[in-house]
Order: sequence, then structure tokens, then C-alpha cells
Amino acid sequence: MKRFFKTGKEEIRKAAAQVSAGATAMALYVSQSVQATGVDSVTQPLTNLKTLVISIIGAVGVIILAKNVMEFAQAYQQQDSASMNSAIKGIVAGLIMAGISSVLSFLGIA
Repeated sequence: MKRFFKTGKEEIRKAAAQVSAGATAMALYVSQSVQATGVDSVTQPLTNLKTLVISIIGAVGVIILAKNVMEFAQAYQQQDSASMNSAIKGIVAGLIMAGISSVLSFLGIA
């Protein structure tokens, strides 16, 4: 009887090892055969949104630039150094905002 149980245990151990190896092989096969398709359909709306936001920032930058150029001209005419300083800061900010798309493309973001 001991021999029967000893042989039965070995057979069960062998069968469990084969099942485990088969399940592992099947899991590896299934996980490797999955491929991602249609990624553009997911990322395209985000790309469109990014382009829209960058365009809006650029347009606002042009408006700020024009406004501050006019303020600088008025401050220069009146010889108001505090207003000229403020207008120059606004011009720099407007240039940065207007050129944001160029800066982002130079950095490789857009």
C-alpha cells in the first residue's frame, strides 16, 4: 500500500508540473501575441487640443506685444522711465508668448 501511495504521489507531482509548464507556456504565448493598434485614434484628440492651446497662446502673445509697443511709444514720448520699463517687460512677455510654438518645436515638444 505504501508503494501505491508513493507511486501515486510521484504521478501527481509529474502531472502538476506538466500542467504548470503548459499554463506558463500558454500565458507567455498569449501575452506576446497582443499588439496595440489604432493608437492614433487615441492620441489625435490630444494632439489637436495641444495645437489649439498653443495657437491661442500665440495669438494672445501677439495682442500683448502690440499693446505694449504702443505703451512704450507713449512712455518714450512722455519721458516716463517707469512706464518704459514696464512696457519693455510686457514686450518681452508678448514675444515669448507669440513665439511659443517655435520654442516648443525647437525643444521637440510640439
